[in-house]
Amino acid sequence: MANAFFSDLLATISERGRTLLRRAGPSDDGQDASELIELCEALLSGRGEASGTAMARDVLDRYHDLDTAGRLSFFETLARDFGPEREKLSQAIESWRNQPNDSDASDLHFASEPRRQELIRRLNRAPGGTSDLVAMRADLLSLMKGNKDLAALDRDMVHLLSSWFNRGFLVLRRIDWSTPANILEQIIRYEAVHEIRDWNDLRRRIDPVDRRCYAFFHPQLNDEPLIFVEVALTEAIPTAIAPLLAAERQPVPVERARTAVFYSISNTQKGLGGISFGSFLIKQVVEELRRELPKLDTFITLSPVPGFMQWLKKAGDVPVSDDERTLLEALDRPDWFENAELTAQLRAVVEPLAAYYFLKARTPKGRLVDSVARFHIGNGARLEKINWLGDLSPKGLRESAGVMVNYLYRLEDIEKNHEAYANQGEIAASSAVKKLLRTEGRRLLDMRLS
Repeated sequence: MANAFFSDLLATISERGRTLLRRAGPSDDGQDASELIELCEALLSGRGEASGTAMARDVLDRYHDLDTAGRLSFFETLARDFGPEREKLSQAIESWRNQPNDSDASDLHFASEPRRQELIRRLNRAPGGTSDLVAMRADLLSLMKGNKDLAALDRDMVHLLSSWFNRGFLVLRRIDWSTPANILEQIIRYEAVHEIRDWNDLRRRIDPVDRRCYAFFHPQLNDEPLIFVEVALTEAIPTAIAPLLAAERQPVPVERARTAVFYSISNTQKGLGGISFGSFLIKQVVEELRRELPKLDTFITLSPVPGFMQWLKKAGDVPVSDDERTLLEALDRPDWFENAELTAQLRAVVEPLAAYYFLKARTPKGRLVDSVARFHIGNGARLEKINWLGDLSPKGLRESAGVMVNYLYRLEDIEKNHEAYANQGEIAASSAVKKLLRTEGRRLLDMRLS
């Protein structure tokens, strides 16, 4: 109640200040990026709290009215002309060189900060400013492609957004059928792994006794989930997604559930890309579930493999013979999995290739190829099992040849697995997955000998 009162009061003061500014300032007609830059300079020059807040709101409103070319011009100017004050920075550098000490180091730190960081801070003071800045970064990301000059501006935005959206500010809330409709609509809209077709489909995922959904919220985006995870409570580890999502399935009584399955994790804010909440979300949900259901002893994912088919088709390091490459072409047929003989032949080739894809294949920068694998392995999970024909949806067949995987979160091993991956690049994997890789090795040897 107090927060709402304060927000309303601030918005009222801001609106009155903005009205005064508009009476005294130029007309909005013909607004372009250059006029917006002038307003940003005025905002940085220092005003009273009310007028500064109103001016920040005005900047964000005028930015919203710019077209794509205007926004690009605005971003380019911020990147080019709103860096550190060079004279002040030169003086700080000279002082540090003459007599290095903690005070001079602090001066050097503050002098090296780009002016655009302070501009972004002041914009954040406007009512609704945080949400607008997240949307602004989404625009920046879309305009950065092929434009390296904007990278410095993006680094500054990420630096500030990472501080404002750190774990200490996030609130975990359970999503159920009593959650307000505007939030439920966002769950439907932003589900990125397994499409939610309608309200009935959503209810099947969040309402039964063996289903859970949790989301992180931020106080400044109170009705907008940042990221959410869907959980199924099961008796055993699942190997396919269809039974979990089936409309006619029988719910599992919670007293019999021993496994919590994280089968979908979706981000909702494009502007927060690169700012990770997922690891915190999973760990806190595990804690919540253990408190509610102490008998749960297995925490595991049922995850897609979105980059697998692209790697099979385009990567230069796929270890296959010409005959196997011809066989793999059958994966382009929409009904290939209905042919039992063909399916058996493909399985003998695809499963070992999947193990190779996770444990050996790398991007040119040395990273795991698969984005989902990077997320879970980086968070300390173990690659537990490769599931053949785990997802027969059109999307699953198109992206991963139907392959799904389980990543196991064993709480006692998470830190050890994370450190091994972060420091040595080691992938924690079960003996079953490593056995598939050995099968791949024997197959490669046979190829060389033949």
